[in-house]
Amino acid sequence: MKVLVTGSNGFIGKNLIAELEATTKHEILSYDRDTDVSLLDSYCEKADFVFHLAGVNRPETEAEFMMGNFGFTSTLLDALKKHNNTCPIMISSSIQAALSNPYGESKKAGEDLLKAYSDETGAEVLIYRFPNVFGKWCRPNYNSAVATFCHNIARDLPVMVNDPDVTLNLVYIDDVVKELVYALDGKENRQGDICAVSTIHIVRLGDIVSLLESFEASREERSIPNMADAFTKKLYSTYLSYLPKDKFSYPLKMNVDQRGSFTEIIRTPDRGQVSVNISKPGITKGNHWHHTKNEKFLVVSGTGVIRFRNLYSKEVIEYFVSGEKMEVVDIPVGYTHNIGNLGSTDMVTIMWVNESFNPEEPDTYYLEV
Repeated sequence: MKVLVTGSNGFIGKNLIAELEATTKHEILSYDRDTDVSLLDSYCEKADFVFHLAGVNRPETEAEFMMGNFGFTSTLLDALKKHNNTCPIMISSSIQAALSNPYGESKKAGEDLLKAYSDETGAEVLIYRFPNVFGKWCRPNYNSAVATFCHNIARDLPVMVNDPDVTLNLVYIDDVVKELVYALDGKENRQGDICAVSTIHIVRLGDIVSLLESFEASREERSIPNMADAFTKKLYSTYLSYLPKDKFSYPLKMNVDQRGSFTEIIRTPDRGQVSVNISKPGITKGNHWHHTKNEKFLVVSGTGVIRFRNLYSKEVIEYFVSGEKMEVVDIPVGYTHNIGNLGSTDMVTIMWVNESFNPEEPDTYYLEV
């Protein structure tokens, strides 16, 4: 298919085009304010589907609302009619189309124009009234509080919240794009005359800021947000996309001695802790046991041996491990255990434990294997 996307350099346009180019073989006809105007005519002649995402939401004068949201829509439809092209057309409207303000009225005028066009030509039209959309590539300090908060908190800049109890209806950009791809395939989510994204998150403004601040603090705490919560997962992905280029990495505290090093990477309240252990050649670490704490060891570089012994047995069990053959070794409770480097180079082991280390309740008891 030949798919015309107006507003192609905008927030939704960029995300939609990226998805279509990555997952389909459709030809994308990109049109934005910087595109040669003469191309619109040829695009409207050959388009098989139109995503009309272009619009104005931050003009210098109120008159520009109607000019951008109604005027350009009229120009687009006239070009389609000129070529008798009755392909389906989707328009990006707003929930504010139901309100009496210059922006909402201009969006409603665009909707009405599209309905009249459908009545006249028989073309299928899909009107989407989006609430607040958030996600990567949304411009901060423009018309998205989420984008502005992400941008500022990632740069240690202040954020201003007049009323933290205000709730926002939010849709995530990936959910928007998924719905638009459904629409392209004729499987749109219709609710009467209006189409909609099926997943909406209703969130307090104060809770958004608190979550973003916890994401910033998570680097120092080595914590991971609760990815089981759909909104938290989406907001965290969004936040990371606003990191400045010099903040993609962050340091970890390495506990170093003559034996090697031990470095915690991730701590979670419900999924345990992940660490990296480096053992020098000939070094054995461990020789302790646990009542309830359990671990998984994965040697990713070097060669070594993991030894176990039940507290009430003299039998020593050995597992020879190597980065050449990836395998996870479970460390059972009630067994004293150690791990020794048998090679001539450093041995690197990824270690997971079912609970983050608590020095007040370590559940770790020294005993030679």
